[in-house]
Amino acid sequence: MKKLERELTFPDLGTFGADSMFWDLQKTSDGRFEVGKDGVKAICATGDKKVEFVGYADKTFAHVKSELGYPAYYPVNGVKVQKPLKAVLMDLDGTTIKSESFWIWIIEKTTASLLGDPKFRLEEADIPFVSGHSVSEHLSHCINKYCPEKSLEEARGFYFQHTHFEMNEIMQGRGRPGAFTPTEGIKDFLLSLKSKGIKIGLVTSGLYEKAWPEILNGFQALGMGDPKDFYDAIITAGFPMRKGEPGTLGELSPKPHPWLYAEVAKVGLGIDFADRASVVGIEDSGAGVCSVRLAGFATMGLADGNIIKSGTKALCHKYFENFAQMAEYLL
Repeated sequence: MKKLERELTFPDLGTFGADSMFWDLQKTSDGRFEVGKDGVKAICATGDKKVEFVGYADKTFAHVKSELGYPAYYPVNGVKVQKPLKAVLMDLDGTTIKSESFWIWIIEKTTASLLGDPKFRLEEADIPFVSGHSVSEHLSHCINKYCPEKSLEEARGFYFQHTHFEMNEIMQGRGRPGAFTPTEGIKDFLLSLKSKGIKIGLVTSGLYEKAWPEILNGFQALGMGDPKDFYDAIITAGFPMRKGEPGTLGELSPKPHPWLYAEVAKVGLGIDFADRASVVGIEDSGAGVCSVRLAGFATMGLADGNIIKSGTKALCHKYFENFAQMAEYLL
């Protein structure tokens, strides 16, 4: 595997060169597809190697890898932006609320508990793999790298123990300072969308029990009332499966899989796939960028997340430094 040094074109996806930070592959990581065989013209992977693209003369497929052993292939559809917009789909962590550092800290505390080492710290190289995906994906990365003898079940136990304690502390007003901070410019941006009659969907790979207090806390800080009254649809990764409790689907189908964005648009907002050009998704993470794109929507990238580090900026329809710039383009 080597970094892409030539231009490769993938139908309905785009043309990518050395500046894309993509990897140039001869075959997919599962060995299923190989360049030069059965019509395959080119194969590449995003900078973080989480998603691979298989290009033919007239179509492209995306291979979403999985730390949990359940990868999937999806057809890639072309995207464009058609104004006026009908809907904007927005990520939560890092996009609406600055909280990534808090959740990375929880992953770090969980790994420290697994190791029995309170001084443990994650490395910079871990960041693209412990943000933007599901809890179990994050934990699996840490287990595989730092403590392969430990189980995911044990890790999830520590994770929810830390999460429940810290979330209760925050709701009682004595939690980690700066855990949840509304992104600069988000209030004006959201109100501008509302004034234009554009539907707004909030999308997070976070489980409900961690996502809802964050959303509520953020809206309280913004002075915007009840988020359930403001948003047209909110979707989370649901409820975790634990012994003695029913769970919902969410750990195997989060970002970068397309299902959260697809479901909030079709089921939550009632927008048909045929009208997807009038819908955009806003993300700050590599996993989110891929999720929006595979759901068939144009991705608006926002700076300060891990889009650059994850090597997925080339998949963004547009990339902005702040919400003021984004509003100028979208509205």
